[in-house]
Amino acid sequence: MSEAPAAPRPGSADDAGTGPDGRPDPLLTPPRARTGWRMLPARVVAMCVVELQKLRHDRTELYTRAVQPALWLLIFGETFTRLKAIPTGGTPYIDYLAPGIIAQSAMFIAIFYGIQIIWERDAGILTKLLVTPTPRAALITGKAFASGVKALIQAVVVIAIAAALGVALTWNPLRLLGVAVAVVLGSAFFSCLSMTIAGIVLTRDRLMGIGQAITMPLFFGSSALYPVALMPGWLQAVSKANPLSYQVDALRGLLLGTPHHLALDYAVLVLAAAAGITAASSLLGRLAR
Repeated sequence: MSEAPAAPRPGSADDAGTGPDGRPDPLLTPPRARTGWRMLPARVVAMCVVELQKLRHDRTELYTRAVQPALWLLIFGETFTRLKAIPTGGTPYIDYLAPGIIAQSAMFIAIFYGIQIIWERDAGILTKLLVTPTPRAALITGKAFASGVKALIQAVVVIAIAAALGVALTWNPLRLLGVAVAVVLGSAFFSCLSMTIAGIVLTRDRLMGIGQAITMPLFFGSSALYPVALMPGWLQAVSKANPLSYQVDALRGLLLGTPHHLALDYAVLVLAAAAGITAASSLLGRLAR
């Protein structure tokens, strides 16, 4: 008679997820939960998808925000192109203006992004996010780059309007990729600035007031409308400390091929975004109280 088959060895908790040879089996071992900064890419992607879904369900904001850039290009740009009152080095003024309006429209979207995080606090969403293992800086980074996605869509609209008005823009894919990076980095900084202010003032009304008070000085204190060389000395100092000036310089150099300082522009934008993320993260707990 043949021998009876050996009874299987009773398993133990230590054997869970291992194969017959005792080695870990990837089909039986559950993946480790991502914690901390490992969740950052997923958090950024999730928040970007949320912003896209908002625009898909309600395109009203996209249409209404396209009105102001169109007016700047149609009225201000066309008029000053005819007047030739602002020297732009041989570049038609409407061409010179278009990158500045792209940066302006992106900033106007991002500078009020703190209102959303105050709303999330009032709705109890922020408290739930803070008890997850995701670091606060990762939460802020996700929100910052989500605002960049919204600004990028706005930039596409402004570029389409500028092209329809005859602005001589480049369509080089690598340069357009550089434009996208500059728009996202600039928007990340200004959205973090807004969230930092939200962490200080704590209310929507105060944030709206401060946001409205600083947007136009930031805009006029940059190279968006006129060359820095035409500014008085004190305003030139303000422009050199204004991240919007570096964003405009990068956009103008990439889209029009004018003289630029791309390495410096991107370095300032990256440092500004990192500083904004750090500041907003440090105040996130205060906002949630």
